[in-house]
Amino acid sequence: MKDADRKLLVRRFYEEIVNTGAVAKIAEFIAPDCVETDGKVRVLSGVDGMARHVLAVRDVYPDLHLTIERQITEGEWVVTQVTARGTHHGHWLGMKPTGRLLEFAGVNVDRVVDGRIVEHGGAANMLEPLLEAGALRVVSD
Repeated sequence: MKDADRKLLVRRFYEEIVNTGAVAKIAEFIAPDCVETDGKVRVLSGVDGMARHVLAVRDVYPDLHLTIERQITEGEWVVTQVTARGTHHGHWLGMKPTGRLLEFAGVNVDRVVDGRIVEHGGAANMLEPLLEAGALRVVSD
C-alpha cells in the first residue's frame, strides 16, 4: 500500500465514520484485531470497540467535526493533525453538559496494515476546551 493510500484511508475514516457516526461501515476501515493506545497502555478494541468509542464521543459532542489540517506518513504509520469542534451536550470527564461549542487541536497516530487501521492512538490539547467549558479557571496573582 502506498503512503497516499494510507493517508486517504485514515482521512476517509475520520470524514466518513468519526464525523458522521455512521459506524455500520466501520469494518471497512478498522481491523478485527485493532488496538487503541494511550502511552504504554494498549487495549484490544477491534471493530466493535472502536465503534463504541466513536459513538461515545459523539454522545458528548453530537455535532463533532474533525478538520484534517495535515497528514504525515512513515511506513505503516499515518500521523494526522486535526482541529476538533463540537457542542458539549453530554457528560464529559465528570462535567455536566454546558451547551458550549468547544474547539481543540489533536494529533492522531494510526498504523495501517493490509488496508485497515490496526492501531490507533493520539493526544489532544484539552486545556483550552476545559477552560471554555468552565471546568478549569485561570488564576492570576
